Amino acid sequence: MSQFDFIKSIRRTVSAERDAVDALLSTLDEQALIRACQEVLTCKGRVVVTGMGKSGHIGNKIAATLASTGTPAFFVHPGEAAHGDMGMITADDVVIALSNSGESSEIATLIPLIKRLKAPLISITGNPDSTLAKAADSHLYAGVEKEACPLDLAPTSSTTVALVMGDALAVALLEARGFTAEQFAFSHPGGSLGRRLLLKVETIMHCGSQIPQVQEDTSIKEALLEMTQKGLGMTTVVNTQNQLSGIFTDGDLRRALDKDIDFHHTAVKDAMTENCTTIAPDKLAAEALQIMEEKKINALVSTTENNEVIGVINMHDLLRAGVL
Repeated sequence: MSQFDFIKSIRRTVSAERDAVDALLSTLDEQALIRACQEVLTCKGRVVVTGMGKSGHIGNKIAATLASTGTPAFFVHPGEAAHGDMGMITADDVVIALSNSGESSEIATLIPLIKRLKAPLISITGNPDSTLAKAADSHLYAGVEKEACPLDLAPTSSTTVALVMGDALAVALLEARGFTAEQFAFSHPGGSLGRRLLLKVETIMHCGSQIPQVQEDTSIKEALLEMTQKGLGMTTVVNTQNQLSGIFTDGDLRRALDKDIDFHHTAVKDAMTENCTTIAPDKLAAEALQIMEEKKINALVSTTENNEVIGVINMHDLLRAGVL
């Protein structure tokens, strides 16, 4: 066993599955694919995906991909469908059935029931002459010459090709619907992607009394006390109308030290950074992160259209929120 060439075997399997996917391009039935996409796009209900065994596992993933990319879908086990779950399928739905042979008995049992409902049936099989393929309104061929399994028994290349066909269908529908990144994130609110694409600046910024803020004529010493108290490494500087004039940061403090400025009597406006970068509260937190990284700054002030300060967000806020 120690002398077995694992790498050779793995390379052969990867090559076999790659070749099977490459071959899929030459066997695409464009009219069947267009019909299938149109059936799903005009579907008033949901896409019901079904399949037995390994095809069922692939079908489950296809249903999940469809559901997360703008096409409401769910998986129904064909065995369970024959014992009550058929009630989950309605005439408004579209059924996608997977079977490499196209002769799976569990799927065959459902075909007359699906036809009775008059629900459109899309099949993905490796046999265009099979019972399932002939019964389908649209048949998507996903056959392979040989499995990657050296015994040509374990579903390997065939399941890969079926999965690619399902992914291709889902992506085509995604593009046809004009599905956006924000819509995608709405289906993934628990992950880092969802946080990056859904979380707004206003949700995590410091507001009200948490905002470090001083007037233009405040001394640098008092501005430093405000910075220390609020703990954000900066303070906003506003005029008498509460409009943002600039910010005073740790960097401004170091530059003031180099100039030997009198902190007790010098107004903060004489040492602050003017024309500082701001962000609207309804912008994505991910956009705030991008701005900070591009400008090499650690904080952003959020303002109204009238340039009134309403919040402050810094890199630590983004880190705590999981955006970083």
